[in-house]
Amino acid sequence: MSTTSPAGAREPKRQRGRLRVAAIMEAGAEVFTERGFDAATMTEIAARSGTAIGSLYRFFPSKESLADALLLRYAQHSLDGLAELGGRAARMTPDVLADAFLDFKLALQSRRSLAIALMDARGGSTDIRRRFRQAMRDSAADILRQAFPCLTRAKSEAMAVLLLHVLKAVSGAVQDDPEARRPMLAEIRELLRVYFAAAQCSPSE
Repeated sequence: MSTTSPAGAREPKRQRGRLRVAAIMEAGAEVFTERGFDAATMTEIAARSGTAIGSLYRFFPSKESLADALLLRYAQHSLDGLAELGGRAARMTPDVLADAFLDFKLALQSRRSLAIALMDARGGSTDIRRRFRQAMRDSAADILRQAFPCLTRAKSEAMAVLLLHVLKAVSGAVQDDPEARRPMLAEIRELLRVYFAAAQCSPSE
């Protein structure tokens, strides 16, 4: 999945510009989270990031282009996390792999809520959603094949779909009170451990 700059957004060439864009995006994430996409204003985002309004519009010509940049950042962060996990998968036991997938999902939570809200508010291009889901599935399937070399491509792809559906339950678990959260996450962790243990290659494979 391509995660290049959204249409209209200007890619800074100098370090100072990159730092300014980073500050704008952080402020944008805060304002969108607090006020929602519709109520957020570029004026408030400029003020919170310490950026002149003209400079803000030079980097992001519209509120929509800033929202799209945040969505692309979330997508890139997600895929980078899976790529990092994939680099270690071949050395992981099923239990360790289960823990790694759960930790990956938990680390995404703070960004995921904003990404979903922005996609819903922006009308959420079905093509962008489809490509992102497919990229996540492809990455997860690749990790599973590295961890369990005997898996066929078809089997790893089917497992990846199920794995990502199971991980969606983490979002619901973290929204519960701490007493309910801990046992739910423990159940998800155990479910993944058992599922991955069953996928282990036998000595003859």
